[in-house]
Amino acid sequence: MTLDDAALKNFGFIERPTKNMINIDPLQTGGILTEDARRALVEWGDGYSICDNCGGVLDLIKKPPVQEFVHEALPEFLGVDQARITHGARESKFAVMHAIAQEGDTVILDGLAHYSSVVAAQRARLEIRKVPHSEHPDYYIDPEGYGTAIEETISETGKAPALALLTYPDGNYGNLADAKKIASVCHEYDVPLLLNCAYSVGRMPVDAKELGVDFIVGSGHKSMASCGPIGVLGVNDDNGDYSDIIFRKSPTNKNKEIELLGCTARSATLMTMIASFPEVVKRTRNWDNEVADARWFSEKLEALGLIQLGQRPHNHDLMFFEAPNLYEISTRVKKGRYFLYKELKSRNIHGIKAGLTKFFKLSTFQVGRENLSYIVYSFEQIFKKFECWSFISFLFSIDH
Repeated sequence: MTLDDAALKNFGFIERPTKNMINIDPLQTGGILTEDARRALVEWGDGYSICDNCGGVLDLIKKPPVQEFVHEALPEFLGVDQARITHGARESKFAVMHAIAQEGDTVILDGLAHYSSVVAAQRARLEIRKVPHSEHPDYYIDPEGYGTAIEETISETGKAPALALLTYPDGNYGNLADAKKIASVCHEYDVPLLLNCAYSVGRMPVDAKELGVDFIVGSGHKSMASCGPIGVLGVNDDNGDYSDIIFRKSPTNKNKEIELLGCTARSATLMTMIASFPEVVKRTRNWDNEVADARWFSEKLEALGLIQLGQRPHNHDLMFFEAPNLYEISTRVKKGRYFLYKELKSRNIHGIKAGLTKFFKLSTFQVGRENLSYIVYSFEQIFKKFECWSFISFLFSIDH
């Protein structure tokens, strides 16, 4: 293929088609950039721009204030002894697993763990054992299940798991398990606990020391108003010298940390995280209002016949709904699988995946009560529209 002008015509600036829509996508709401971050994106978007003042260690750059952010502000925010920036929550999880465990060791995962936790463990060549969850509609994780899983591992392998992981909240139902209790159970067996906070750090207050966890990971592009990919990793040393293990340095390149491959996220990704940080801290203080909005929205949708699965009352903005009435409509309208997506799009609402009607998840984070009220109204209008169509079709069938 020759890259002539004709071959290049589809490239260049591309406007995002959903940028002005009301967004309820659970992957996106916490990652929407602040205005300061948008300015930083342009200012620091050039390749290795962050490296202009680097003496060889990325997180020790003083101007811009990377060192202050990584070694002072971020540890306080996470409630940890040491913190680092990574390329994402999954990279943070892998770094911990690879450093803490040996090939063939076992890692305990909650039954609602994200697939990236699974592949991180597989990449580290670890065996996986899952703590089961309750069935529909709660999907509850029993803290004592961790003790059972640890004891089963000891019985079968002769040694304790190298690590346990809890997804907080899980990425499907938005359930917040009892992390403090789970940490206590794991520590009874001297098993460290990693908290996967991809959907919580940056949205809600999370203090690793208060919860008693040893490692905490977060996602900048999911929950910290940063362009991605970028994540955070925090380590506590209350139960072991974990910082020395996770952040050990290369014997040949003495200022490079092995698990982080020397340097991680830089330039635009890092600088948008730093630029958004003041607003991110402030918005975690508004978490009670976010939960109130989520509960209000859930109540309104349930009044329309939808069913919210998971914890009730709900404690997070991420929610999963079962919608038998929407599914019923989809079975009798043209291209029914996509009718809900199209109806919402026509009302300037984005976030429920195309093709989903019977089950779907969404997020109310930072959408605001006014926009949530409009979304509820839109669902009401959709039901009225298709109830009317159903009645007209019924009359038409009688006439013919």
